[in-house]
Amino acid sequence: MADVDHESLRDTAALYVVGALDARERAAFETHVRDCASCAAEIQSLGAAAQAVPLAAPQVDPPPALRGRVLAIAGERSPRAGASDLRTLIAAASPRVIPSWLSLAALLLVSVALGAYAIALRQRLGGLEAQLNDTIARLNRTEQELITATRTAAGVQARLAVLTAPDLQQVTLAGQAPAPQAAGRAFLSRSSGLLFAAYNLPPLPAGRTYQLWYLTGSAPVSAGIFKPDDAGRAAVTQQPPAPAPAVTGLAVSIEPEGGVPAPTGAIYLAGQAP
Repeated sequence: MADVDHESLRDTAALYVVGALDARERAAFETHVRDCASCAAEIQSLGAAAQAVPLAAPQVDPPPALRGRVLAIAGERSPRAGASDLRTLIAAASPRVIPSWLSLAALLLVSVALGAYAIALRQRLGGLEAQLNDTIARLNRTEQELITATRTAAGVQARLAVLTAPDLQQVTLAGQAPAPQAAGRAFLSRSSGLLFAAYNLPPLPAGRTYQLWYLTGSAPVSAGIFKPDDAGRAAVTQQPPAPAPAVTGLAVSIEPEGGVPAPTGAIYLAGQAP
């Protein structure tokens, strides 16, 4: 039986226990219970509760009018009426006693069943929410890993494009007066871009950055800014500027944070193109 039918029929267990189902509903539920251990166990549990309901209710004296109704009906009968007649009189005088008990029992059992179902539903929703949060966290990690891998792949492709370019030039940069121990090397292609690496660069003052320059026949052109690591090492990969200038060499200077349009600071590295 489908899950939706199972859940619908399981909610009728309380009504089944107190006999509040019609013949068609009762037959359908009994057919279901034959193959459902869960519903069978619930019937057994609710049956025990139903037996305890009358014992838990306080004793209520019958209303005074009931006695008058019984005596009035008895007065119309023979004084020699038997025990069966007396039972008939009592049943006729109190037709609403049993239905009221059934309604109370059904209401109590349905309330208990619905409360248990609500608790189970909250627990299931809590578990699903935890699974959803875990899935979202894993998706976020996967997305970040994908972004990193994409950037790495793009960087590798850019380097390969420079190193395999037909117009590749190699430029060696030597340390200048402010940093005689520094050194650098660049692979330059007007069509594919620039690969640059530097070593033994001095630490930067606060608020300053290194800036790489293309040296041309006229004014220098910025090739980007960078900051070395604690060992004084740095690497730069750049796309060619548009329009690509005829480069005669490369230079590195220290400039204000963010870079400048033209060199203003001391030159730390410089090299001529072959």
